[in-house]
Amino acid sequence: MHWTRREVVKLGAFALAGQSVGRQAEVLDRRPAPADRKFTSEAVERYIAETAKRINDPELRQLFINCFPNTLDTTVQPGTAEGKPDTVVLTGDIPAMWLRDSSAQVWPYVPLAKQDEKLRALLEGVIRRQARCLLIDPYANAFMANLDDPPLEWGRSDQTEMKRGVGERKYELDSLCYPIRLSYGYWKTTGDTKPFDNAWAEAMRTVVHTMRVQQRKNGDGPYTFLRKSDRSTETLPRAGKGNPIKPVGLIFSGFRPSDDACVFPFLVPSNLFAVTSLRQLAEMMNTIVHDSATAQEAQSLAAEVEVALRQYAVAKLDTGTIWAFEVDGFGSQLLMDDANVPSLLALPYLNASPDAAIYARTRAFVWSERNPWFFRGSAGEGIGGPHIGDDMIWPMSQTIYALTSTKKEEAVSALAMLKTAARATGFIHESYFKNDPAKFTRSWFAWANTLFGEMVAHLVYDHPDWIA
Repeated sequence: MHWTRREVVKLGAFALAGQSVGRQAEVLDRRPAPADRKFTSEAVERYIAETAKRINDPELRQLFINCFPNTLDTTVQPGTAEGKPDTVVLTGDIPAMWLRDSSAQVWPYVPLAKQDEKLRALLEGVIRRQARCLLIDPYANAFMANLDDPPLEWGRSDQTEMKRGVGERKYELDSLCYPIRLSYGYWKTTGDTKPFDNAWAEAMRTVVHTMRVQQRKNGDGPYTFLRKSDRSTETLPRAGKGNPIKPVGLIFSGFRPSDDACVFPFLVPSNLFAVTSLRQLAEMMNTIVHDSATAQEAQSLAAEVEVALRQYAVAKLDTGTIWAFEVDGFGSQLLMDDANVPSLLALPYLNASPDAAIYARTRAFVWSERNPWFFRGSAGEGIGGPHIGDDMIWPMSQTIYALTSTKKEEAVSALAMLKTAARATGFIHESYFKNDPAKFTRSWFAWANTLFGEMVAHLVYDHPDWIA
C-alpha cells in the first residue's frame, strides 16, 4: 500500500517526551534549530514575532510559531536553473512537489515578499519551477524534485503517459489554477514581472489549451489514467477516461484536490476556481505578456464556464439553492463537500464565490450532517472525505471554516477544536479520529500547518477581538 498518509499514527514518541493530550497540555516549540531550517526570511521572522506578541493565548501562540513557517523551515529547496531562481517545495512526508500544495504552502508568505529580496527570489523560483512542470505535462498533479528522477513508487505501474520528472499523473483541474493564483498574487504584491518570461507565458497558454480540451466538446481528449488498486478512488472508470459527461461548457476533472477520482467529472469548486483564475490570467497576459489573443481566450472560457455553472451546478433543496459538489451535465448532481481546497466551503478564500446567498446556504449544508463527509464526535466536528475515510476529521476544514467565517462564535469554536487536534505534536495533521485526536494521519503535512498559521494571522489582524 503506497498511501502512507492513510495510515493512522497513534500517539507515541511525543508522549514519551512528556507531551500530554490533556486539556491543559503545554505546546512545545517544535521548530527546527535555526541551522537546520531549509530557508530563513527576515521578513517572515519579524512577522512571526510581531504576530505572536498579539496572541494572548500561550497555546495558540506557540502553535502559530510552530506552524506558520513550517513550509520554509522544512520543505523548500532553493536553487537555480539556467541562472534563474528555481525552487522545489515538497509537500512534507512525500518526496514530491504538488502544483496545488506548493502554491498553497508558500501563499501566506506572498504579502511579505516586497520586504525581503531573498524571499522574493524564493517565490520567483516556485513560479518558474511550476512553469517548467506544466510544460512537461499539464495533466500531472505531482513532480519530482529532481526532474530526471523516476516517478513516485506507487505511480510507476500506472497505465498513462508518464514523462520523466512526473511524480504522479492524476489530472486535477485545480492543479492548473493554483499556479495562476500564485503568479497573480506575487505580481500584484511585488510588481515584479521577472518570472513571467517566455517559458511562463507558454506554460499559461498550455493551461488554457488544456482546459479547452477538457471541456470535451470534441470527444474525450488525450488523457486516460488506470491504476491497479482495491480503492475505486485511485483509478478512473471507462478504460481510464472517467465517467461520462455531457459537454455543456464546464471543464472536466479526473480527480479531486484530495487526489481521489471524481464521481461526476465536472467538479464544481474547481470550475468556480477556474473562472477566477482565468480572469486573473487574462489580466496578466494582456498587461505583462501583451498576448491579447490568449487573454481573450481566457476571458471567453471563464465566461462560458460561469454561465454553465449557473445552469448545471446549482441544486435545489427545501432550504433554497446551493452549489452541488460534482455534476455531469446530464442532470446528475452529487451533494457533499470534501476537506481539500478548492472545496465548496473554501470558495470565498479563493475569491471564487460569485453569489453570497448561494454560498451561505451551501456553507450551512456542508457544515452539517446533511453532508455525508461531515463528522461530529467528542473531539470535534468538521469535514473529511473518502481519501482517509469514515469518522476522520480534517483540520484543514476547520481552518477554512474559521478563515471564511463572518461570525465570532464559529471562529472561536474552530480554534478550540484545532488546538485540541494539535496537542499531541504541536502541529496540524491531515486528519484525526473524531473521538480521539491522538489517532491521526500525517505528522508532517506542511500545507495544513502553513494554512493554519495564515488563518491565525488573519484573525489577529482582521478580527483581534475574536481571539482575545
